[in-house]
Amino acid sequence: MNTFLAACRRAVGMGLLLPLAACAPVQTPASQRPPASAGSVAASLQTAELLPAAPKAGTPRYEADRQVFLATRKLQDSPRWTLAQQDVDYATPKLMADFSCAMGTPLDAAALPRLAALVDDTSNAADASTSPAKKANQRQRPFLIDQGATCQSTERLAKSFDYPSGHATRGWAVGLVLAELAPDRATDLLLRSRAFADSRVVCGVHNLSAVEAGAMNGAAVVAVLHASPAFQSSLAAAKQELNAYRAANHSMPTAQCSAQKALIEPTPY
Repeated sequence: MNTFLAACRRAVGMGLLLPLAACAPVQTPASQRPPASAGSVAASLQTAELLPAAPKAGTPRYEADRQVFLATRKLQDSPRWTLAQQDVDYATPKLMADFSCAMGTPLDAAALPRLAALVDDTSNAADASTSPAKKANQRQRPFLIDQGATCQSTERLAKSFDYPSGHATRGWAVGLVLAELAPDRATDLLLRSRAFADSRVVCGVHNLSAVEAGAMNGAAVVAVLHASPAFQSSLAAAKQELNAYRAANHSMPTAQCSAQKALIEPTPY
């Protein structure tokens, strides 16, 4: 119990007359309260209720997931496999760099600290949102159901659940935020989000249904983040920074980016 409130009650019990307002709890004005963090806002999402249940053994969706996993094993050691390996690391500096071709300019976390902070917040919120649904569904990863090569070590992954994909959630959430900052690049940015999620299927560490759920989850996270004043402030600061950065005529190698786009436009399944 609040010490001040307890003292007021003791005084009233002793027959002392105090102004009623003196014992009223003091409310902090909304404008002076610390803003809720992006992660705490996103954690309010009930993802286990929002997302469809993971496919169950014996259902058509479950069998379709198995067939996609088996069919995409043929991509081992291909250029698309190499990209999937590169997409395993989703730390903020690497993730920003992954979207450079799509943005049309090198996204350097050191040169864009406000954007990096925004990507951090979005990524943390995306991660927080996936845990409840993973625990609720407890879906096994595809390499535990059928044998097949994976593009990364499975030692740690085997101890975690498949559905929804955390990589896909993060990739779509960040891509949607970047598209809001640079709507003229939205098509390429969201294509890169799709490819980032598809990389988990190519890699053999997530089922297609888990990647699809990640896309839905990522969109929900961004929608909820917009209710956070702290996120809105970070978004505005990042937009101003990015606009100035892009105006400085930084550009990406045309041939490299054209090759990447040709690689990711077709779905790998």
